[in-house]
Amino acid sequence: MYQVLGAWRWKPTAVPFLSCAISPQCTRQILSEKLGRGSRTVDLELEAQIEVLRDNKRKYEHVVKLAQTLATQLSQMMQTQRQLGDAFTDLSLKSPELREEFGFNADTQKLLAKNGETLLGAINFFIASVNTLVEKTIEDTMINIKQYETARVEYDAYRTDLEELNMGPRDANTVPKIEQSQQQFQIHREKYEKMRQDVSVKLKFLEENKVKVLHNQLILFHNAIAAYYAGNQQQLEQTLKQFHIKLKMPGTDTPSWLEEH
Repeated sequence: MYQVLGAWRWKPTAVPFLSCAISPQCTRQILSEKLGRGSRTVDLELEAQIEVLRDNKRKYEHVVKLAQTLATQLSQMMQTQRQLGDAFTDLSLKSPELREEFGFNADTQKLLAKNGETLLGAINFFIASVNTLVEKTIEDTMINIKQYETARVEYDAYRTDLEELNMGPRDANTVPKIEQSQQQFQIHREKYEKMRQDVSVKLKFLEENKVKVLHNQLILFHNAIAAYYAGNQQQLEQTLKQFHIKLKMPGTDTPSWLEEH
């Protein structure tokens, strides 16, 4: 059952340990929540956004791993294509009666390997960009979320402490404690409100940045793969130029044709 507290609601729940300031109130709040006996302030809309972000982060990490697997498999296939191209070339020189047949098969395998290098450059750029989004941009917001969650625990700890003191007797011994508790409650409420607002703003800007980054990267990924499997070398190279991707020749620091032009 929810209880209303200002603009928020709080409810009994169990939560993982949070690294808030060590105080009797904070320790008791954490233990109380872990045991399912405590109440915590809940911003339903904000926590829903945070949960979506956590879920998306896991999914983006999975996409990065799959793209890395694809890049590894493509690299292995390119190596086989180069070797096959060299084998066909050698046979074309030693088999006059099949020189033309071996020759165009050699050219095909070498062209596939060359286009594979271009596609691999696009995939690696996609991986690096999405990984930066996940490991830096989103992770930066996750740090703010952890700080917000810590502020929430501290706020609830002092809120609970004040409520319990207010339920007791008021005399010369308890009034100073109540006043001190009221001060701590106000301090941590303001801190919580500030962190809550900071996270809301951070999530808004993150969403805008995420959409922009993924929009570009998904177009790159689609166009590069579509051009590769369509055998459209010109379109494949144009896709990399469009996204300013620079390739390096295998085993050297020499720029490829795409970088030189």
